Amino acid sequence: MSTTLPERTEIGTEIACSAEPPHRTELPRICPAPRVPLVTGESVPYANLDLAASAPPLQAVADHVAELLPYYSSVHRGAGYCSQVSTSVLERARDTVGRFLGARTDDVVVFTRNTTDALNLLARAVPGVVLSLDSEHHANLLPWLTGPHRVLTAAPTIAQTLENLRAALAADPVALVTVAGAGNVTGELLPLAEIADIAHAAGARLAVDAAQLAPHRRIDIAATGIDYLALSGHKLYAPYGTGVLIGRRDWLDAAAPHLAGGGAVRAVTVTGDEAAAGWAPSPQRHEGGTPNVLGAAALAQACRALDPVIDHDAPAHEQALLERLLDGLATVPGVRPLRTWADSTERVGVVAFTVDHHPAGRVAAYLSAEHGIGVRDGKFCAHPLVDRLTGADEGAVRASIGIGTTADDIDRLLTALRGLTKRGARWDYEVVEGRWAPSPDPRDLDPLGLGEARPGATPGAPACA
Repeated sequence: MSTTLPERTEIGTEIACSAEPPHRTELPRICPAPRVPLVTGESVPYANLDLAASAPPLQAVADHVAELLPYYSSVHRGAGYCSQVSTSVLERARDTVGRFLGARTDDVVVFTRNTTDALNLLARAVPGVVLSLDSEHHANLLPWLTGPHRVLTAAPTIAQTLENLRAALAADPVALVTVAGAGNVTGELLPLAEIADIAHAAGARLAVDAAQLAPHRRIDIAATGIDYLALSGHKLYAPYGTGVLIGRRDWLDAAAPHLAGGGAVRAVTVTGDEAAAGWAPSPQRHEGGTPNVLGAAALAQACRALDPVIDHDAPAHEQALLERLLDGLATVPGVRPLRTWADSTERVGVVAFTVDHHPAGRVAAYLSAEHGIGVRDGKFCAHPLVDRLTGADEGAVRASIGIGTTADDIDRLLTALRGLTKRGARWDYEVVEGRWAPSPDPRDLDPLGLGEARPGATPGAPACA
């Protein structure tokens, strides 16, 4: 692949290419994908185009976790050697993640379960009204419902959306503005530094849902003016169950503990029939219970592995594949890619689309069953936006790419879509417990030998699938 690599630019601005490409660094390797069975009897290497939902682990992450496992022990209060090693790994991970994301020296790095958990934590700490866009993922929409909040409808252009944001803040100030750095439906980027300036000028702080941005672009919290940032390890090639909230200390130290329990306190006393706690400052204040040491270590190792390539090589690799995908989709009859803003100029490797006369769920089932391709279908936990963009109850199909994606993966998807629109599927499909599935489905869906889930145990897909 030959492409000119971009110089590092401010997040949300158009990439300006340099005349001379900088030195290339080899992209980190992904753990090998399995071969998967098709309904027709063959098996093929899995083409994972669902990285926006969960990315596979980097090989370096899997190796790091395996190396750490013999030392795994409880942290912070253990005198044993393994406890001390595990404590050091956890706190070093906190520093590593903060540096990778450009945190200020006095920012707090709190480990959480995922982005949703991190934003729910922040929601309990905001001392006032929160303003979000209606185009947000549910993780950056639903947590704010527990307190005073307002929702601003995303305009047809970014320019008009920002103008409306200025007007909304001038008319009725808020404590926090919150946006996604990259949309999980269309992959389009917002100008975060400009939004930070708008929020700060109105006396508000800015929170960024970076779940879809961090795997694709360098983030510099301090330079961009972000006050709080949340992300998930499972989207950043570290699927071991950890997320993070990074941000200013004052709100977090004043908030009630996110999870009351051991480790979150300095002292506990009982007087008569009442107990009282002296809570620790952040981050311990919000990390009650035994933390996910392996998850934190995995997230930190992913940051170390991505750091040499996240400025140039990874974005260049993904941009070439994104252009290949968009150019190819333009040649498939009846395929319509979705777009939120007419004036957006930059996006990460996330593309949602509809196919005329083919329900999104049936398309996804066909791609899996007949071609071994994994995509996402539905409304992607962004109901208001997808409803507006599609007007269809079933939503859309989403293909998402990353550093492990190949040109062959893209071409296999395009070939499969052309076959579907020209000749139709070779197999029958029906809705089973709320999801489209092959009928019959001869594939072995229990390759690990654990026993298949009992019928009715998972009654249909969640509404935001």
